[in-house]
Amino acid sequence: MSARRALTLAQPLTGLWPGAQEFARSISTSVGALSGPPPPPPPPPPPSDHLEVFVNEQPVKIPKGSSVLQACDAAGIDIPRFCYHQRLSIAGNCRMCLVEVEKVPKPVASCAMPAGPGMKIKTETPMVKKAREGVMEFLLINHPLDCPICDQGGECDLQDQAMIFGSDRSRFVEAKRAVEDKNLGPLVKTVMTRCIQCTRCVRFASEVAGTAELGVTGRGRDSEIGTYVEKLMGSELSGNVVDLCPVGALTSKPYAFTARSWELKGTESIDVSDGLGANIRVDARGTEVMRILPRLNEAVNEEWLSDKGRYQYDGLKHQRLDKPMVKGPKGLQVATWQDALGAAAAALTSAAPGEVRGIAGKLADAESMVALMDLLRGLGAGDLAHEGGFSDMPADVRSTYTANTTVQGLEQSDLVLLVGTNPRWESPVFNARLRKMFLDGTQVGLVGAPVDLTYKYEHVGSDPAALAALAAGQHPFLERLKKAARPAVVVGPGVLRRADREAVMKAVHELCGKAGVVKEGWNGFNVIHDTASRVAALDMGFGPSAAARARRAQGAQPKVVYLLGSDDYSEEDVPEGAFVIYQGHHGDRGASRANVVLPGAAYTEKSGLYVNFEGRVQQTRAAVPLVGDAREDWAILRALSEVVGKRLPYDSHAAVRARLAGIAPHFANIDAVQTPVWLNGEYVKGVEALAKAAPLQPSAPLTSTISNFYMTDAISRASRTMAKCIQARQQTK
Repeated sequence: MSARRALTLAQPLTGLWPGAQEFARSISTSVGALSGPPPPPPPPPPPSDHLEVFVNEQPVKIPKGSSVLQACDAAGIDIPRFCYHQRLSIAGNCRMCLVEVEKVPKPVASCAMPAGPGMKIKTETPMVKKAREGVMEFLLINHPLDCPICDQGGECDLQDQAMIFGSDRSRFVEAKRAVEDKNLGPLVKTVMTRCIQCTRCVRFASEVAGTAELGVTGRGRDSEIGTYVEKLMGSELSGNVVDLCPVGALTSKPYAFTARSWELKGTESIDVSDGLGANIRVDARGTEVMRILPRLNEAVNEEWLSDKGRYQYDGLKHQRLDKPMVKGPKGLQVATWQDALGAAAAALTSAAPGEVRGIAGKLADAESMVALMDLLRGLGAGDLAHEGGFSDMPADVRSTYTANTTVQGLEQSDLVLLVGTNPRWESPVFNARLRKMFLDGTQVGLVGAPVDLTYKYEHVGSDPAALAALAAGQHPFLERLKKAARPAVVVGPGVLRRADREAVMKAVHELCGKAGVVKEGWNGFNVIHDTASRVAALDMGFGPSAAARARRAQGAQPKVVYLLGSDDYSEEDVPEGAFVIYQGHHGDRGASRANVVLPGAAYTEKSGLYVNFEGRVQQTRAAVPLVGDAREDWAILRALSEVVGKRLPYDSHAAVRARLAGIAPHFANIDAVQTPVWLNGEYVKGVEALAKAAPLQPSAPLTSTISNFYMTDAISRASRTMAKCIQARQQTK
């Protein structure tokens, strides 16, 4: 008998014999005992991190905490916006992103409205279209009709959205307002009458750049964006407000009235002004670079770019070397390639192998460095150096000179200790990421000279004595490092240039070991560099041999020096009477010292590999043709090897890259980071003798290598825009 039938019999019965109800109850009890206890209720489903909304009747799952605008983006529906930006805080003041939400009587600003479960969003209703048309009409009331002369023309959000969402007429007949232009310095041009008060620039300056210099004054139609008291923008990231501005109120001053966007050819490339390797787009017209813009890469630079990387491009057309030259009785004279290569070959072959030295510069690509290394080693010369003073740094373990946490992975850290670095000048975009971490709750400490990093930090000390005390547990910051879930240490390039480098690095490694900076699933040891070519040089072993180090220790001087784009060499590296061969693209310090000049290619004129300080291999691409008789650097060295009689075994660019991959396999993996192998104990043992030979200098402060942010290499020194930046800074002091 089923349980349902037994329950039916258990109901009150009438018209039956006496005791029938008791009989039915007994049957029901027997059946229940046979069938067992009722099954337990199913467990509740685990809480979900997502919720479901309906956009134009289509279901969309989005993370909790998302806004209505983000829900529409997830559904693939484009919502117009001016004030909203995914990397800035919500302002909600342009009202262009209005949508209709069911059971809400009026249109809502989708950027500021949180999405709720089951919410039904409509983006194409007559009410939404009328609201957007009205908002656009208000925005255009005071906007000047100067699109034909506006540098934003052709890539203006206001133009595009007015065409799609605006009306075909205006009802405004009053006088338009006018706003006085502000002077923000030599980089950002202002036409503030065009401003629609979206406040993107204000939020960027205060949140990302960390220099709260812009703000809004006045109310209503009298609202203005400016600096309150006239001053230039003091951030090294100020040019990013040009990209953020949705109208033509903020544009590039060096680019003003020079080209239109539809005239330009864009080429994806890499910035070489610092060691980060920010992704960029080089816009060129014909043979000239017209502007440089950042390219989105979440793992490296997000969508920001430093002012030097963005504006130094005008230096590419000044002081360029476009002809081979040989020094004669009247100084350097233009020569043919055959004569210049012959003079260089004669000097190289006439000197003994131990009397030849090669120095690579800051902007040298990996292909040219490996070609120079193979050429000189083929001649028996092992005296190789990278300008900057630490070519003899032990580089057997790659994790000792790269940012092992990676740039994006560093965001997971909850405590960061900076050692001997000023990232605001050495890599402004990397410093902006550190500031982003600080705003998210990461604590920062600094061992080194106190500097303004745009965020608060605890100053642990200024010199190696403070570092040694920290490693010995004599400072409370060590306990905080130990308690941190993901601690990180960032060592700057200034530490690597010190005479007591090994002693300082030994103390840092000991500190990392005591604090647990490296643990299972987490490597918090990082070294950052200030030049684009240094990590590649260390990867391929571009450094002096043991015999060359011994000769240097004995005071031996080279008779021939080959400068591969090296303009910041030390006087010790290039003796007074040495024969100098300079291969590069600018008439800078190296060319003025040269006996032979071989014109090479700038980074915008060639395809070359660069390795950033996290170990990521990236490549530049040729955006403009070579200047004059200049040639690619590896090809010049290949031709020189033919004249010398030590022919290099590669005849194509692909063969050179195959040679690089043979030295270090990661050169074949473009835009990838190799997982580092951590050998802390082996490194400490390896530098023990070197640390004893050059003991710690406890009172010498740990400082940055950069004293002038705007001029650090041959290109930036040739840039008139960078010179104007320095002049403007000096006038405001």
